[in-house]
Amino acid sequence: MIRINLLGGAKPKGKKGPAISMPSFEFGNMGGPLVQVTAVLLIAGAVNYGYWYQLDREKKSIEVQMRLAEQKNRELADIKVRYMERQKQAEAYKRRVDVIDQLRANQTGPVSLLSMIGDTVNSTEAVWLNSMQDQGASVAIDGTALSSDAVANLISNLQKTGFFRNIEIKESYQDERVKDMQAFQFTLTCEKAKS
Repeated sequence: MIRINLLGGAKPKGKKGPAISMPSFEFGNMGGPLVQVTAVLLIAGAVNYGYWYQLDREKKSIEVQMRLAEQKNRELADIKVRYMERQKQAEAYKRRVDVIDQLRANQTGPVSLLSMIGDTVNSTEAVWLNSMQDQGASVAIDGTALSSDAVANLISNLQKTGFFRNIEIKESYQDERVKDMQAFQFTLTCEKAKS
């Protein structure tokens, strides 16, 4: 038993007289070890319950976030599917446009070749074309010139265009049928440059 003296003074011994009694508190034995173990278990249970309650709240919060993330994932998957379909359509469209452009380029190929050779012959003096044959990788040109220098100038001008890689004279001879002036018949083979 525990006694607490709230007055702070010791009780005088040996004096007789009226005894003043002071209030005191007694705590007792605190109920023994069973009560102490029960108190510790109750406190541990309360702490454990608080921790469980916190984890349960986090679990519910994570579940809500997971549902939102899954919904967002489904929406993004739908968007991705639409994007991939449009990407395929764009690629198919691009292939079609490329084919059309290639066909147009091939269509204007002979026209641009003829135009380039015509401009080159027009810019070279004393040279006329009799015929021109496009043979795929090369072009054969037959013509007439007033001098051998005019043929050399034509070859030089054709090389300057960059359209031909190799230009060779197959034959060149003076035409005896023309009596009034000097005339040379020539045949050129021009190998096309790769573009």
